[in-house]
Amino acid sequence: MAVILDSQSVKAAETVGADTRGFDGGKLINGRKRHLIVDTRGTPLTVMVTPASPHDSIPARDQLFRLSLTHPEVTVAWADSAYGGTLTTGAHSALGLTLKTVPRRKDQDGFAVLAKRWRVDRAISWIMRARRNVRDYERLISHSEAHPTWTFITLMVRRLTRPPRPPRTTPHPVEPVKTADKPKPIRIRMQQPQTIRLAPTTLR
Repeated sequence: MAVILDSQSVKAAETVGADTRGFDGGKLINGRKRHLIVDTRGTPLTVMVTPASPHDSIPARDQLFRLSLTHPEVTVAWADSAYGGTLTTGAHSALGLTLKTVPRRKDQDGFAVLAKRWRVDRAISWIMRARRNVRDYERLISHSEAHPTWTFITLMVRRLTRPPRPPRTTPHPVEPVKTADKPKPIRIRMQQPQTIRLAPTTLR
């Protein structure tokens, strides 16, 4: 089973205490950070909230450990380059989890849809559709983790009640189907039968 993980920094209101908030220097946001792990369908497996100041790889250690306890069937995880380095080797040696990074494109300017990572980016956009999740107002970390969880519960209930969609007939434009693994068709060429000419018999 494969999963995708990423984080999102959100601004915190004045109701959030200074001990549970921080400043994200990369996004220039003073607030909290949501760490999310989803499966290939976008369904969340773990939701964790921390101050926005720590690097993504530091809370990911605890998050991957929780994931290994609740979902031991997970063997592969996809993430951006911020989760590389020592976290990749540590996850493989301690948890038996293969962590693969998906780098940005060389010509990328701003946001771009990337293979594997677009699934967790889509899940984060689902969270932001609920206006209550646009900003963090909660005093407790556990309450901040509950609001995205409620949002995903609402989405999953809608999926269960609506009629099923027809399966996709064309591959996703970001993740084309690899044709190298498929066996190539064998073409058999039939050779034309050669004409056998018999030498004329000598009349005696």
